[in-house]
Amino acid sequence: MPTKKIENSDGRLRHTARSVTLESVARLAGVAPTTVSRALNHPEKVAAKTLSRIQDAIASTGYVPNLLAGGLASSRSRLIAAIVPSIANLVYAETIQSFTRRVRESGYQVFLGETGYDPDAEEELVVTVLSRRPDAIFLTGIHHSATCRQRLLAAGIPIVETWDITPTPLDIAVGFSHSRVGHSVAAYLHDRGHRTFGVASADDPRARLRNRAFTAELAERGIDKVETSYLSPVSSLELGRRALADLLAATLTPIAVFCSSDTVAQGVLVEAQARGLASPEDVAIVGFGDQNFAAFTYPALTTVKIDRVTIGERSAEALLARLDDEPVEENVVDVGFEIIARQTA
Repeated sequence: MPTKKIENSDGRLRHTARSVTLESVARLAGVAPTTVSRALNHPEKVAAKTLSRIQDAIASTGYVPNLLAGGLASSRSRLIAAIVPSIANLVYAETIQSFTRRVRESGYQVFLGETGYDPDAEEELVVTVLSRRPDAIFLTGIHHSATCRQRLLAAGIPIVETWDITPTPLDIAVGFSHSRVGHSVAAYLHDRGHRTFGVASADDPRARLRNRAFTAELAERGIDKVETSYLSPVSSLELGRRALADLLAATLTPIAVFCSSDTVAQGVLVEAQARGLASPEDVAIVGFGDQNFAAFTYPALTTVKIDRVTIGERSAEALLARLDDEPVEENVVDVGFEIIARQTA
């Protein structure tokens, strides 16, 4: 990499790296900068020998084109920002993987940001991302601060909100109804004869929505008391163990527990086993997410399956259609869910 000499305050010289520019590639290849630009954007319009010299110059210098500067004329950065609550949560990871695969096929790259379930962090991240001029944004959830919504709408770019649905998305929504999940799980457990219920949950807005619907469905069925344990916003096996300890301190077994994630459900199962309690006889458990370990716990975990891959793919297809000025058949896509009945409930 080229360097330049700078004199320190003590008179000694130091070397600092100097970025390789399009002009330096052009000098090395013996062509005009406009020819290098043409080779990068329209290589079919450059003579084969000239193109070969330019490619050799790029390879020897390590030059990386400034796509933002190059895309200003066409208003395209070829960058899509994806914002998720947690990169540690596998349910989001699979969605992002399928989303990234699909948009890369069309020449886009993904910039990934994490909010930590904090709406203020999301707002700050959105402002930072928009300053980089992405072509589109992938968001997790439909609940954003007023300022965040204002910035997103003012950006005038395609936006997909995922992992939830609403009749009034910012642009496109791809997900499922958390309320229907809560109602369905409550009905499933009640129909199987359970009458004492608890919730072991991470403290995030989508989990709270499921839990409110779970409690409301049980109230419709004459169950007025549901013990609830909210702990950290981030799911963990420890959270599940602590949550069951809280629930058992407040009520008796047998109890049916609805968990905000399979990770929390696994913690509930471990705590029940540590106390000598059987599942589902003493502690019935329903998780959420159908993560890859859910079928292999002992006993196998009953859970709610979400098609995470489809969320990613449908989100990508909708954004790509918007970017290509093609019609989007549905701006609200409900991928649904399925209760997977296994041994814990």
